[in-house]
Amino acid sequence: MSKQLIIIGSDHRGYKLKQELIKWLNRNKYEVKDYGTDSEKSVDYPKIAARAVNAVLVQDKALGVLICSSGIGMSMAANRFAGIRAALVYNREVAKHTREHNLANVICLAADHFSLKEQKKMLSDWLITKPTKKERYLKRTIMMDELMPPSCPGCF
Repeated sequence: MSKQLIIIGSDHRGYKLKQELIKWLNRNKYEVKDYGTDSEKSVDYPKIAARAVNAVLVQDKALGVLICSSGIGMSMAANRFAGIRAALVYNREVAKHTREHNLANVICLAADHFSLKEQKKMLSDWLITKPTKKERYLKRTIMMDELMPPSCPGCF
């Protein structure tokens, strides 16, 4: 069985958390591809989000993790792409709910608002939760996807 591929990206404010989560994901046997940034030097988060979510879209069954100060900017940028269902989480129950009921394929984390321990728990719960196969949730996911025009590669 192949390892689950995790595409990860952060802005400068999320850099330290990203580095810790990469180590944690590797220890837990996930395959991780890092889409930046590579330091705490200021960067524009929409560019990081665009690179990462494009990778999620082209990699079969990949999941994404995006991190910025509040998680809000990354989630807003990521959700501009058709086929991306990015969810900002703020507790473990919401993390599970976004995977199970909303079929989120990208989790957005707020680097400045939770401890590393809390971030790991939310991410772990999100990763182990399986998307539902209940028709009402699948129907709603399709409806959301149909709201978005196809993404344009290189828009950012």
